Amino acid sequence: MRISLIAFVLSILILSCTQQNTESPEVNKSSETEVQALFQVSTIDALLQGVFDGTTTLADLAEKGDFGIGTINSLDGEMIVEDGNFYHVRADGKAYPLTEDEETPFASVVKFMPEDTINVTNLTFDSLKELVDSLMGTPNYFYALRVIGNFEHVHTRSVPAQKKPYPSLVEVTSNQPEFDINDTQGMLTGFYCPEFVSGVNVTGYHLHYLNNEKTQGGHLLGFELKSGKLLLDKIDRFEMQLPSSEDFQRSELGIDRTEELKQVEG
Repeated sequence: MRISLIAFVLSILILSCTQQNTESPEVNKSSETEVQALFQVSTIDALLQGVFDGTTTLADLAEKGDFGIGTINSLDGEMIVEDGNFYHVRADGKAYPLTEDEETPFASVVKFMPEDTINVTNLTFDSLKELVDSLMGTPNYFYALRVIGNFEHVHTRSVPAQKKPYPSLVEVTSNQPEFDINDTQGMLTGFYCPEFVSGVNVTGYHLHYLNNEKTQGGHLLGFELKSGKLLLDKIDRFEMQLPSSEDFQRSELGIDRTEELKQVEG
């Protein structure tokens, strides 16, 4: 009888340990949450001063986000990141796919997880800003924006690759090629950045355009949208990787370059 009782107790203990071992991984999985952060390479003020050499590969950038904008080594045009794919709008206004071994001197990406999707009609750049301002609640966070739709007109620009010694960004954009894309379907991709990151990123709205065929696009200057959808994603974390290059180390980052940036973005 005593042997049977001992065997019974041991069987209960073994069963309990087995249940704990099988249940523990499920508890750990449910406690895991993905941290979303806006990841940025370099600063906008460094780019304004001609720090155009790429320092981060697109392969490394892809680990940080599947959505974003930026430029390519030697300031060779505009970059758009859509659903983990990288596209390059050159100075001819045409878009080309990028390989992950390309490098960027300035870019912002995030793992896009929009909280809000809103149907929109008859939008311009100004009315889009007003709409997003009203939806944000507070201007003190970062926001990722995607606008998908039918556009009557999109006005974009791009810039040609530069050669050393690099000029300032204001000099480059003073002769920028501009493009008018009519009756097009595509996406606006970009960010709203709060005022407290002035000098670090473009404060306010910074968007790029890419058509559905992935053949045209560029830095957004203006648009007229017939109908579409706005996807909005609030971001409360920020991470930045600074270049180790001598050009960046020599940059004068304590100067207010707001007026230069206005010229570039305009």
